[in-house]
Amino acid sequence: MSLQRRTALTGWSFVILAVVMIFAFYFYPMIQALIMSFKTGTGQNMHFTGWDNYNRLFKDATFITSVKNTFVYLLIQVPIMIVLALFISVLLNDSKLKFKGFFRTAIFLPCVTSLVAYSVIFKYLFATNGLVNSMLTHLHIVSTPIQWITDPFWAKVTIIIAITWRWTGYNMIFYLSGLQNIDGSIYEAARIDGASAVKQFFSITIPLLKPIILFTSITSTIGTLQLFDEVMNITKGGPGNATLTISQYIYNLSFKYTADFGYAATVSYSILIMIVVLSIIQFKVGGDKNA
Repeated sequence: MSLQRRTALTGWSFVILAVVMIFAFYFYPMIQALIMSFKTGTGQNMHFTGWDNYNRLFKDATFITSVKNTFVYLLIQVPIMIVLALFISVLLNDSKLKFKGFFRTAIFLPCVTSLVAYSVIFKYLFATNGLVNSMLTHLHIVSTPIQWITDPFWAKVTIIIAITWRWTGYNMIFYLSGLQNIDGSIYEAARIDGASAVKQFFSITIPLLKPIILFTSITSTIGTLQLFDEVMNITKGGPGNATLTISQYIYNLSFKYTADFGYAATVSYSILIMIVVLSIIQFKVGGDKNA
């Protein structure tokens, strides 16, 4: 056996188990879900219906509502989170700031908390008689408690606050690592030339962090399109589907309503299509020449 062949076999021996596991638990279910999206029925009674499930999407009022809700979160929460994470990372990158380790840990800590646990805590905090309303009324900011959970508008606001609180620190870590890799002499030269802090931020920091901003934008978009835990545990999609997301609708189709796994698979592939389309748009807007 030649050296080249032995080297190839040795390499495959290290990765073959991982390849088999990835195919068995990732690609195979995806292929089966795609096939299932063209079927209807349950169990052994499932049969092919062609494009009927996909045609049904455009006539399904509940699905359209879930898409609208999800895009509200996407268009409002993601920009707020990215701007906030970028601003915090710049503050925490200041060499003169004391207790930087404490602040970094405190802001990142929500990312490692249990999704269910923090969602339940938020549900109690924003309840009609919860801590948030108690503070607002005590400070005379509002005269009557805000219906954070039961009002359609405020329920969306609650979800946006929750996911912003959890994921801002996650994006902050990426920006902070990027800032620490920027040569300080660049900022020093800018200061000598008379550039203000704001000018340095928009002319140096933002351009040099552009690849990281693009990455966090795409990952945040994917995460928002798959949003489930917060809505399920805080509002359960209510009131009246006002906070229902696409992922929760998939869950309802599979386990809450009369089981319709074929249509649920179709809805899940709609998320895939949205992710692909939005990722391509973001790459184009971000100026990635390989997109």
